[in-house]
Amino acid sequence: MAELIINKKESWVSDSIDGTLYTQRLGNLVKLDFNNDIKIIARNDWNKDKVAIICGGGSGHEPAHAGFVGKGMLTAAVCGDLFAAPSVDAVLNAIVHVTGEKGCLVIIKNYTGDRLNFGLACEKAKEMGYDVELVIVNDDISIPNNPKPRGIAGTLLCTK
Repeated sequence: MAELIINKKESWVSDSIDGTLYTQRLGNLVKLDFNNDIKIIARNDWNKDKVAIICGGGSGHEPAHAGFVGKGMLTAAVCGDLFAAPSVDAVLNAIVHVTGEKGCLVIIKNYTGDRLNFGLACEKAKEMGYDVELVIVNDDISIPNNPKPRGIAGTLLCTK
């Protein structure tokens, strides 16, 4: 039955991104192509005169993150593989692509891989002279007294 919905598990994330781009209403989104495994969706109408907002993480719970790129929401989304954080290089490429003089706010969930890779990318961007701030969302009402709240729901509210 899964074969009817998913072409191949190896291409699922790219296929999902392609579907998001194919169904966009305004035509203002683009998949950044770096000729490698980096998967970033960004606004193609962004002129860097405002603070850029980036979010991302592992894929598999769409429409987060790519589905929230657009006016009044995210400037770019960095998509990792299924339930795996995107690479430091992917995040850094997104920051460099959308950040202007006003800077960039990077919003992530409280997952170890996201904290590590997005954090390292933000540090590298700062070393390159970019004004970048990182916000880690860690709300979690789904598991009472959770010692490691993940921030899944709250990330959407922070993005908006």
